[in-house]
Amino acid sequence: MSRASLARPLLLAVLMAGATGFAGAAPSAAGAAPAAAKSLADLTRALQPQPGFIDVWRDVDKGRVLLAVGALEQPFMLVSSLPYALGSNDVGLDRGQAGEMRMVHFERHGARLFLVQDNTNYTAVSQDRDERAAVRESFSNSVLWAGEILASDNDRYLVDFSSFLLADHHGIAGSLARTRQGTYAVDPARSAVLAAEAKAFPDNVELEALLTFAGPGQGEYVRQVAADPASLSMRQRISMVRLPRLEAAGGWHPRPYHPYSGGFDSSYFDYATPMSDSIDVHWQVRHRLEKTDPSATVSTVKKPIVYYVDRGAPEPIRSALIAGASWWASAFEKAGFKDAYRVELLPEGVDAQDIRYNVISWVHRATRGWSYGNALTDPRTGQILRGAVTLGSQRVRQDILIAESLLAPYGKNAPADKHQLAEEMALARVRQLAAHEVGHTLGFAHNFAASRMGNGSVMDYPHPILALNDKGEVDLSNAYGVGVGPWDDYIVNYIYGDFGGGQQEQAALAKLRAAARAAGLLYSSDQDDRAPGASHPDGLLWDFGPDTLKTWDQLGAVRQRALQTFSTAVLPDARQIGELEARLVPVYLLQRYQGEAVARLIGGGDFDYTSAGDVRAGAGRAGIRSTPADVQRQAINRLTDSLRAEYLTLPPNVLDVLTPPAAGYARNREYFATKMGSVFDALSIAETGAAQSTGFLLDPGRINRVAWQHARDSKQPGVQELLSVLLQKTWKRAPVPAALTGGEAVQLAADWVVVDSLLNLLDGGQLHPQVAAEVREAVRELAQWLQKNPAQGVAAGSRRQAAELIMAYLTDPRSVKLRPLPVVPPGAPI
Repeated sequence: MSRASLARPLLLAVLMAGATGFAGAAPSAAGAAPAAAKSLADLTRALQPQPGFIDVWRDVDKGRVLLAVGALEQPFMLVSSLPYALGSNDVGLDRGQAGEMRMVHFERHGARLFLVQDNTNYTAVSQDRDERAAVRESFSNSVLWAGEILASDNDRYLVDFSSFLLADHHGIAGSLARTRQGTYAVDPARSAVLAAEAKAFPDNVELEALLTFAGPGQGEYVRQVAADPASLSMRQRISMVRLPRLEAAGGWHPRPYHPYSGGFDSSYFDYATPMSDSIDVHWQVRHRLEKTDPSATVSTVKKPIVYYVDRGAPEPIRSALIAGASWWASAFEKAGFKDAYRVELLPEGVDAQDIRYNVISWVHRATRGWSYGNALTDPRTGQILRGAVTLGSQRVRQDILIAESLLAPYGKNAPADKHQLAEEMALARVRQLAAHEVGHTLGFAHNFAASRMGNGSVMDYPHPILALNDKGEVDLSNAYGVGVGPWDDYIVNYIYGDFGGGQQEQAALAKLRAAARAAGLLYSSDQDDRAPGASHPDGLLWDFGPDTLKTWDQLGAVRQRALQTFSTAVLPDARQIGELEARLVPVYLLQRYQGEAVARLIGGGDFDYTSAGDVRAGAGRAGIRSTPADVQRQAINRLTDSLRAEYLTLPPNVLDVLTPPAAGYARNREYFATKMGSVFDALSIAETGAAQSTGFLLDPGRINRVAWQHARDSKQPGVQELLSVLLQKTWKRAPVPAALTGGEAVQLAADWVVVDSLLNLLDGGQLHPQVAAEVREAVRELAQWLQKNPAQGVAAGSRRQAAELIMAYLTDPRSVKLRPLPVVPPGAPI
């Protein structure tokens, strides 16, 4: 029997026997209950009762909440959230945001009741009490709160829980400190328990407080969003939740995690495993979904998964959210679950923060930012207790901006349907985004390789699919896919499909994995794909198409066309003319993500997420497969071409319309930087474009891999070849054509970025010594070439000073203050 099939029944047996199996539970304290002047009934007679999982009494007049705790030592879940928040994407305290889910229990010590957080990271899943105790005693629990027992009655203990509610359990002060907004702390005089909001239900308790944080009020982000940045008032919700039931045999059960499942995992260290097994135990994160007829191929379910859309989302966005989030229903149907998943508008009057509801929140912030989905889980099994989706409302406006910048729909002779196309593209993105973030709360991870299959998965980050039509015009009519893809069908079936249990289940899952690989379903996720120097050539954010180089060329043609047609027609009549600069950003940097994809081919190598068993069975591959040498050389040429003036120079039709922001407006982070006062800076934009490319090309991890691949296979390009091509395309290139407006100045701007990038690469200390020696020799050779080829005119000074800078750095790095590379305006999220 496999480790997975052994662990599950043992885990359930321990839990069903009344032990948590985790290290948090402590023995009851000895001693009699303290004498109370009044009974529990006496103290609560005049208060508003809320019977439930834990009985609650509202004391509205005194602004406090009383709890009657009856089940000591019994674990339950506790989580914070923010019904009212800060509104800053940069600080990250969003409306509806869920916090860390903790397993806790109450225990009594003398005259006080303690709330203790169990240490769920370390456990012994064993029927041996002493074995469990040994782990429990080895790792620290955490006492979160203690309060005086006001009265006791029939093994129930009455406490005033207000002091817990008035403390910062969501980590608000920590978030403010991490984002350099200053040191904030709860001001008790301006904070209050919202007793009237307290609610108790059979399986959960919902408690809320108004917290006011006092601080310096000097941080950029708090000054941007707060009414008074020295006084930040938010609401904190505390949800206390009964642990889910666990069946000893049959029914829903935890599913062992597999790295090719496409899902998230919930893990802990189990010190009761056999010596030959790993103590690191992982379960698939998933909702409880049970067929009413387990023997049927397709069956209705005991309790469907329902998501509710925030009533604050306006139309037509509201309908788009419901439609997109509903895409998952087809995948559940294919996995054998009939009417098992649906999306509805949150009923009027329902508390969106009530942990019983899976909610898609439409959240406003001062600036655009990321959306996300949180799956709140039972740490013992990975069962999802609640899905909480946060969608930033300004994302849709970025898509409108991109579409309008490409279509120029506001010209006098522009077809009327162009503006409609821009709105349709934005709504298509909203539908895809809703499906994506809900997917996370269903237990699904990112798959950044799915774009190789077209609309392969909503769990990828999609770039709008752009092309030129037969008339040479930008076409975005099919910018985003519709519905879930083949990878999504696979992960729903793998994570939720009902395959029985034990060896039967494991065999069925292995068969699914083999079939998915045979169908060419690639998988690559966050840890291997987000870094600028990542190596997997298929794990790409914001790309599209099966061929990276072909898509680069396709987007290059779209970019060129969009720049040629860029005019005031990209801007609605009511907008101030200075906003043209902001609309230029996504056009000029249109290939930014595909440029990263091209860079992945250089020193690139793909690999599988798999297990040793799948490799031995031929259902997975071990090792790394390098990108072919000819593809790497094509990629080097494409990326270095983006450092040439022919690519970086703006045409006159763009330069002639760009105007400084009007009175009452200012540039912000969405604009290119300028060193020319209030006017547009064509040199800064070229430097930014060059920094975008050199940042990918000269990433130290990539350079190290190029050196190793060449050392292992001399047919692969090496560091010397890569740097030779880079310098031939920039400093050593032929004269810039005179027809390019300001072309020579733009090329010099890019050349300086190349030198600064090379010196920063050497100065970063992340290259292997022998690789750094290769780079240093290439830089020295450049300095010598510049000295021997002094040039004429404006280029002469740059060549002389670049050579002097390089030699000074190589002689004594500490004597040179290196310039930081230009800051690239934000692109993601789109």
